[in-house]
Amino acid sequence: MRSAVLLCAAAAALGGCGGDDPAERPPPPRDPSPAAVIRAWANALRIGNVDAAARFFALPSVVSNGTPPITLRSRAQVKRFNESLPCGAVLERTYRDGRYTAAVFRLTERPGPGRCGAGTGASARTAFLVRDGKIRQWRRVAEPEAPPAPVV
Repeated sequence: MRSAVLLCAAAAALGGCGGDDPAERPPPPRDPSPAAVIRAWANALRIGNVDAAARFFALPSVVSNGTPPITLRSRAQVKRFNESLPCGAVLERTYRDGRYTAAVFRLTERPGPGRCGAGTGASARTAFLVRDGKIRQWRRVAEPEAPPAPVV
């Protein structure tokens, strides 16, 4: 009996034996590559599962959404950051940019607070630093400007 209690306590500490609803946990990407983590995070946020989206972030993590860098040190701060994003997104592609993985998204509406509104369908880019399957940095980057039209 004592070993069963200890086993359940150990499993609970690792996320088993109740206490944490598996439906609210993000499925761990089978592939911990940056692209897989970014895709899984975007998918969780797009369907309105902010708790699952927040679990893809390391503690601490750094975010910058048109702001100076902000260090998030708690799960509550990470959740508030994810809640503050009014749009969902579909990952279109990723590419390496130095030590970052840049992601190009197509913005969508999503359940939850805020509305994407006129942003729906627009493109957005974010630079991610992903280590050990967790987002350590999330930095919005400007969309490249179209080259000027040739003068004829």
